[in-house]
Amino acid sequence: MSMSPAAFGLILTGVLLNAFAQLALKASVRGMGEIHVTAATAMPVALRLASEPWLWLGLLLYGISVIVWILALSRVDVSIAYPMLSIGYIVNAIIAWAWLGEVLSLTRILGIGIIIVGVIVLARG
Repeated sequence: MSMSPAAFGLILTGVLLNAFAQLALKASVRGMGEIHVTAATAMPVALRLASEPWLWLGLLLYGISVIVWILALSRVDVSIAYPMLSIGYIVNAIIAWAWLGEVLSLTRILGIGIIIVGVIVLARG
């Protein structure tokens, strides 16, 4: 199976939906700090999370991304499609830096560059 522009579009859409789902999930716990679940805290933590709109957006985006991913896998070998998920790391690292204030160190930037080269090689191969 070769990768047509439409197949690449599906892969990219699935990856971006997945990446934004991760960011939404992170946003849902930003105000909670580190979560520690015990028998006593499980219900309050679950209720607090259930009241977070970001959590529901993240879950919705995950659901849509699974549908899009299935469509992509029907067109592209999994050995090509799966490594494309690394594009999500690039998107998440940049948006997490800009939106959430996470560190984007020189090492992470170098890793992103390596991922970009790998994705280009895979997409052309």
